[in-house]
Amino acid sequence: MASTMFRLRRIGAIITISGATLAATATAASAQSYGEGSALEAARRRVADLDAVVPRRSVQEAALAGTSRVNPLDVLVIGGGATGCGVALDAATRGLRVGLVEREDFSSGTSSRSTKLIHGGVRYLEKAVFNLDYGQLKLVFHALKERKQVIQNAPHLCNALPCMNPCFSWFEVVYYWSGLKLYDLVAGPRMLHLSRYYSVEQSAQLFPTLATKGKDRSLKGTVVYYDGQMNDSRLNVGLACTAALVGAAVLNHAEVIELIKDEVDEKVVGVRIRDTISGNVFETYAKVVVNAAGPFCDSVRKMANKDAQPMIAASSGVHIVLPDYYSPEGMGLIVPKTKDGRVVFMLPWLGRTIAGTTDSSTEITMLPEPHEDEIQFILDAICDYLNVQVRRSDVLSAWSGIRPLATDPKAKNTESISRDHVVSEDYPGLITITGGKWTTYRSMAEDAVDAAIKAGKLKPTNGCVTDELRIVGAYGWELASFTALAQNYIRMKQTKGKVIPGPMDTAVSKHLSHAYGSLAEHVAAIAQNENLGKRLAHGHPYLEAEVAYCARNEYCESATDFIARRSRLAFLDTDAARRALPRIIQILATEHKWDNSRQKLELQKALEFLETFKSSKNAQFRDGKHNGK
Repeated sequence: MASTMFRLRRIGAIITISGATLAATATAASAQSYGEGSALEAARRRVADLDAVVPRRSVQEAALAGTSRVNPLDVLVIGGGATGCGVALDAATRGLRVGLVEREDFSSGTSSRSTKLIHGGVRYLEKAVFNLDYGQLKLVFHALKERKQVIQNAPHLCNALPCMNPCFSWFEVVYYWSGLKLYDLVAGPRMLHLSRYYSVEQSAQLFPTLATKGKDRSLKGTVVYYDGQMNDSRLNVGLACTAALVGAAVLNHAEVIELIKDEVDEKVVGVRIRDTISGNVFETYAKVVVNAAGPFCDSVRKMANKDAQPMIAASSGVHIVLPDYYSPEGMGLIVPKTKDGRVVFMLPWLGRTIAGTTDSSTEITMLPEPHEDEIQFILDAICDYLNVQVRRSDVLSAWSGIRPLATDPKAKNTESISRDHVVSEDYPGLITITGGKWTTYRSMAEDAVDAAIKAGKLKPTNGCVTDELRIVGAYGWELASFTALAQNYIRMKQTKGKVIPGPMDTAVSKHLSHAYGSLAEHVAAIAQNENLGKRLAHGHPYLEAEVAYCARNEYCESATDFIARRSRLAFLDTDAARRALPRIIQILATEHKWDNSRQKLELQKALEFLETFKSSKNAQFRDGKHNGK
């Protein structure tokens, strides 16, 4: 009991600190300048225009190749993940000339392989309580602020999600209830919904597959709190397209092969780029180069200085996807402490259940693969909390992502490894931004652009406006927007030489509305008018029309771009993605005028990519424990 009171007193101390933080932030906010109004309105008009079209890829490449030493860009970003695209959008909306290049595809790395949560960090808050760590508290406060911002700026791709925390003792009930009420308090006006306690009976109704009795324990109730959830890669692609609409020259499948330095002072003044599709090599010049290459940022830094000290401590995060019956729609489950002290989530996502994650050191590779023991670890973790048989054969997809945990290269020891981000100019003309997490991508980008402006003595027309700028597809979108698709469009499906009309059913309408926002009607029009209304895979709402739309409007340049980042088939159901590939490639071939050899190459590359997703169909797991039929 004394231990409980001690912990509650610590929580009281943190409440006092967080209250002071809230007051200080409110004062700072009231003192902000509103000189960005005209720039924000101009950007909003461009992004909200439903007839606006992103410049063609060839136009973007020409803009980058057209720079010179005497006519450089203000900022060139290396890396098309969440942070890189955020930097491009922020800089472009400040009136700067901006370019961005990405070696693979937008969101092809870490940014598409997240837990899909937009969160403040309950674990970090727990550390703040137990260590009375004001720094950790500030991280949580900042992330909760950004969480609300992300959801507001991309409402069609993000939503609030309740997460259930099971309690198997009355101490746990008090402990988690108090901690999650503190989470609500720190969020303040940006709180999504109040957390609350549910009895055993109520919990079983909300989460039917939750086990109420287990090994020498029985459920005492649950505490449900709220965080955000997103479709990560579509949000990332949306950021890239939004940046393009406001003037940034963004180019995927463009690899930086060399940094260009000034001959006198060795300052980085540009990069040499190879278009990996055409093989064309060209140079792009910029006053400042921002390195946002995620786990690969050290590779870019070593181009500037081969003796550069590493900034990245790579961590592997594995996730698995299970059928929808593992979790109810609209309610997640958190396993607060696994056998080795980690946290595992089990969340509904796009009609399936996602579970993860692991956290272990790893090598940095282009296509990381999950190990079977990591998949079995996740199955073990959720098995003890469910009354349904957990089977390895139910794993529809499994993937690994690399988290770039950041260290400050100027720090004297390795204790600076953090989940927070680091902005560094350890070589003239090259700003590196790394670390952090998806939730705080926007503020990370703001910090990087601020550093670039200072380093390059740039002259922006206004300050940062991205906190109030929605992404493409968000303006004019409402939750009920799908009804207009269902009522006004039909799907014309071409089958065996015949064109057959079909309804734009609710599942497809909701999917299109959430994936494309207010632009969904453009996709529906293609399905209706170009006979591309057939589903790509049985049991999934993805349409043929989406392939054509993404090729024309979202820089979808390969089959892998579509199955992994424009749609989420590879992540949701690896086998379904494999079956859909021939038709996807056929449509892309029409859009991009591919010959037979290119089509064969696309199929080969896509199949190699899918081999890294260890579903039950392409992995050996005879030695695992979860082999029930």
